[in-house]
This record gives sequence, C-alpha cells and structure tokens, in this order.
Amino acid sequence: MHSVSISPYFASIICTKNKQKFLLPSLNKHHRNLQIRAMRAVVQRVASASVEVDGRIVSEIGPGLLVLVGIHDSDTESDADYICRKVLNMRLFTNENTGKGWDQNVMQRNYGVLLVSQFTLYGILKGNKPDFHVAMPPQTAKPFYESIVDKFRKAYKPDAVKGYLPS
Repeated sequence: MHSVSISPYFASIICTKNKQKFLLPSLNKHHRNLQIRAMRAVVQRVASASVEVDGRIVSEIGPGLLVLVGIHDSDTESDADYICRKVLNMRLFTNENTGKGWDQNVMQRNYGVLLVSQFTLYGILKGNKPDFHVAMPPQTAKPFYESIVDKFRKAYKPDAVKGYLPS
C-alpha cells in the first residue's frame, strides 16, 4: 500500500500549453466535455512531505514542493522541460527579507522538491468505473518519469530533488 503524507499550504495545477484542446459542448449533449491532452502536475507547497510504502518511508523532504506528475500517452521531452521550468520558477513563497508574499521560488529558498508519479491524474469516469487509457503505459511511463526527475535534478540541486515511482 502506498501513501503520501503532507503538511499542506497551497496547491496548484499546471498543464503543458502546447496540447490543450477544449471541446465545446454540442447542442444535443446535456454536459460539457473538456479534454486537456498534456502532462499534468499538481503542485502543493508543504512544510514536509513523505511517501510511505508498507509502513516504511521511501522518500521525504522538509519544506518545499510536493509535485504529483501525471504523464499523458502523447507527452514529449518538451512537455517535461516546460513542467520542470514552471514548477521550479513558481513564486509560491514569502520573501523573508522584504515580507513580500508570493515572491520567491523553491530554488531561492533552498527547499526540497518531491516528485511522485501519479497516473490517476488522467482518470476518466466511464459510468462508475475509472478509465486510465490516456495515461502513458507503465513500460514507457517509468523511464519517462525517471527522465523528468533527472531534469529537475540538473536544473536545481540533485540532493534537493527526491523522486518516487510506485512499482
């Protein structure tokens, strides 16, 4: 069993821009159909975050960002570059010198980043059953996720970026 333990402050959702596709509702339909085909990242500012598997902590950070990463089956390296750049540069923290809110990013504060693969961000309900067919298949998603973690480590500090990929 996998669990994520967090001390939350703030959450935000980022999607890559280049693949956004909005389907307008048909006059004959009773609901709206909105599809976004792009990598997704749910970013949460945390006092601490950890991933626990079978009662054992497998990854953890102190203050920083918890990032749940959903990978679409059509995602590319440019999508990963965009997510990495956006997450690391989001100004979500108060500047302690000036007191100005929403002024500093995770790198300026020397905080940690915990990346967790989360295919369920691409879950679609078909009736009462979830469907994950638009998420990247596990055999390609695992190496792609590992490359995302590497991008974050190269763009920031390798020891400040933690990753966890469920097996």
